[in-house]
Amino acid sequence: MSAREIVIYTRSSYCSSCERAKALLKRKGVTFREVDIESDPGVRQELMTRTGQRTVPQIFIGERHVGGYDDLAALDRSGELDKLLAQPTQ
Repeated sequence: MSAREIVIYTRSSYCSSCERAKALLKRKGVTFREVDIESDPGVRQELMTRTGQRTVPQIFIGERHVGGYDDLAALDRSGELDKLLAQPTQ
């Protein structure tokens, strides 16, 4: 459905919000790249630099920072997620 790269920052230890975000994206039929912030301390710093956030998940669709699971779910409920996923890459 989407040609834009979708990146989701997660952690390897259990994270229910991460699991819900990944499940929602899978239901949409999109592929995503998962980045585990626990695997490398530099990745956690990258996340903080990119978003100003320490919590996961943090989701990017293309260059747009969507936010966490609650933000993703709100976009889905409003119909905006489908529109965002359908936008062509630039």
